[in-house]
Amino acid sequence: MAKVMDKPDVFVEKEKSVATLFLNRPEKRNAFHIDMWEAIGNSIDDLKADNHIKVLIIRGVDETSFAAGADISEFQTIRYTAEGARKYNSKVMEVEEKLKDFPKPTIAMIQRYCVGGGLELALACDMRFSSTSGLFAITPAKLGLIYNLKPTKNLVDLVGPGRAKDILFSGRLLKAQEAYEFGLIERVYEDEDVVNKTYEYALEVGERAQRAVKGSKTIINEVVKGEQEESEEIARLILESFDSSDYKEGVNAFLEKRKPEFKEV
Repeated sequence: MAKVMDKPDVFVEKEKSVATLFLNRPEKRNAFHIDMWEAIGNSIDDLKADNHIKVLIIRGVDETSFAAGADISEFQTIRYTAEGARKYNSKVMEVEEKLKDFPKPTIAMIQRYCVGGGLELALACDMRFSSTSGLFAITPAKLGLIYNLKPTKNLVDLVGPGRAKDILFSGRLLKAQEAYEFGLIERVYEDEDVVNKTYEYALEVGERAQRAVKGSKTIINEVVKGEQEESEEIARLILESFDSSDYKEGVNAFLEKRKPEFKEV
């Protein structure tokens, strides 16, 4: 699957309960220009309001690449000065925060290159599933720039400070198995299986009780932020689940030894 010529560089397709956000610039290994970040942010806003969608997958349009980072030409234009870089970085971080705060599960499905801004985007997802050919790197040390705190924290939260320093100091490429051992990615599939396995998992999550799925994501995000005690909001979220129709359906289905049919969105 090469570039989809009748589609923009970022587009969304929906099937059943799963939305897929495609990066459609394979001739540049899906390297980001600033308008792509804007389009990703707008797509996230739209999907947040779509109650039919339960899971979001982000991927390259073909096996060429997930995303190989920023379009290098913009380093000589938009990002050539500190002020230009500030505006660009602010947009990127705004989009990444939207993705992290997206209430539904998100999966980065990675084939081949996941580098720089591509890995930043993947780190903002809930999970990262890679093909065995996945290649991972963050390369500021090769360009003379310093990453912002929030994406760096996302990296540290996953792999720890020592391994984050290794990745950032060296800028080296990690193959999928090492990335898995580092905790950078959650699953590794054979190249020919990664698409089917990722969508199978997404559809499975879409069949679960969505109040429980979203609630778990909310609580995990609070834990990552450093919370150790339940706030009133979190306590209410938990208790309200026991009054939900899906809780009753889940209990009845378990007792009746049948598959539950959850209705809440």
